[in-house]
Amino acid sequence: MIIRVLMLIPDIIIAIDGYSSTGKSSFAKMIAKEFSFLYLDSGALYRGVTLFAIENGYISDDNTINVPELAAALEYVDLKFGEGGTCIGDRCIEQEIRSMAVAGKVSPIATVAEVRAFVDRKLREFGKAKRVVMDGRDIGTTVFPHAELKIFMTADPLIRARRRADEMAAKGMEANIEDVLKNLQERDYIDSHREVSPLTQAEDAIVLDNSHMTMDEQIVWVKEVIKERFGL
Repeated sequence: MIIRVLMLIPDIIIAIDGYSSTGKSSFAKMIAKEFSFLYLDSGALYRGVTLFAIENGYISDDNTINVPELAAALEYVDLKFGEGGTCIGDRCIEQEIRSMAVAGKVSPIATVAEVRAFVDRKLREFGKAKRVVMDGRDIGTTVFPHAELKIFMTADPLIRARRRADEMAAKGMEANIEDVLKNLQERDYIDSHREVSPLTQAEDAIVLDNSHMTMDEQIVWVKEVIKERFGL
């Protein structure tokens, strides 16, 4: 049955939105592997811009952003997906963008209209050929509003915080569960209340609450959704 789904799935875009640390990236990567789709991590690009802003002094300790200078500088930034993950030019920044220092500033950076336009342009270029799965916070509402399949992911905040802390610990980073939970709640609020492309569930999105689901169970779930949606 799995082979039948792989053979017949049409050329579509799968847009996955939802809250921080709901496992959007892991879920999207697994879908890409199962269906031989191209996986794009929009959050990684926002984190890459955030790292660039931190390193070049475009965002202060109190999260004040020098928007004109950052916007001008982005025109010359070669931010992309490489073999090792997210890169700026030939420099792989995958490990650095997962730090708490970047996590604490990525939501303010993501509210900047010029930053969102910069990231959206890059994502749409990748999506032109279809057979793409992409996760983020406004993929189904702004980046690809006409995506053939939209999924909105959610989970209990404390479960999300534990997942994020475990992920950080596995990478050798210090992670206090209370700090991680506070960071997630702050990001949820900022993402949901920003003026430009706020985090919201698309009207035609299917909700996936994975609070108590394993990854295997989530893959079974999405296969059933795809089979039903496209008559496979």
